Amino acid sequence: MDLELKDRRALVTGGSRGIGKRIAWRLAKEGADVAITARGQEALEATAGEIAADTGRRIFSIKADMRDDSSVAAMTAEAARVLGGLDILVNNAATPGGRKVAAIQDMDVADLLEDIDVKVGGYLRAARCAAPYMIKGGWGRIINIGGLAARLTGNYNSGIRSAAISALTKNLADELGPKGIVAIAIHPGAMRKMGAPSEQEAKSAAKTSNAALFESEVIASLVAMLSSSHALALNGETLSAGGGIRGIIDY
Repeated sequence: MDLELKDRRALVTGGSRGIGKRIAWRLAKEGADVAITARGQEALEATAGEIAADTGRRIFSIKADMRDDSSVAAMTAEAARVLGGLDILVNNAATPGGRKVAAIQDMDVADLLEDIDVKVGGYLRAARCAAPYMIKGGWGRIINIGGLAARLTGNYNSGIRSAAISALTKNLADELGPKGIVAIAIHPGAMRKMGAPSEQEAKSAAKTSNAALFESEVIASLVAMLSSSHALALNGETLSAGGGIRGIIDY
């Protein structure tokens, strides 16, 4: 299937490592030019060089802090300038999940608000700045990366911040859909790391319908498909992408 991403212009936040790096790489392999952002300049430049050398596409690195309105505005404007416009925004930047908080008495509200400011607030800031470029072009894709903790109990911080991503996504879809912009959220589950599976990975795999974990490249391929012209029917939807959760029926 031709995803029709050749010469599309994409911005991937949190693109210097992990899922963000794999997403940027996949979009470039499909023919897109990509700007990647993060707070660490050295890692950004190294990743941009790797992707450009492998794909032959134009890859730009832009340092930004998703907690800061002016930084996100400058980042988006620079991405649109170097790319010549903006068609795709992949929101992925977030603080690490941190310690698991399963009891309300253990909650640190300051930590939660910091998580929300970076992930939810950062996604909102980026979408707000990117939307005018997409509206001008009459076409756009906003893909928001959440986390499967949104659909499970047992971790207050991760669950709250990821569930909020679905609400943000649906609001974006309803507002911007008539202007040619599709917004979709993805909740990835646990993923396999390089090397021999750890005991924790084995436990996580046993909870999935696949009875196995996959690598981040699977999520990257899913994002590429959802960034294409074939994703119209999914506008506003949230997709679980963790290999299936055993014993749960979503309908």
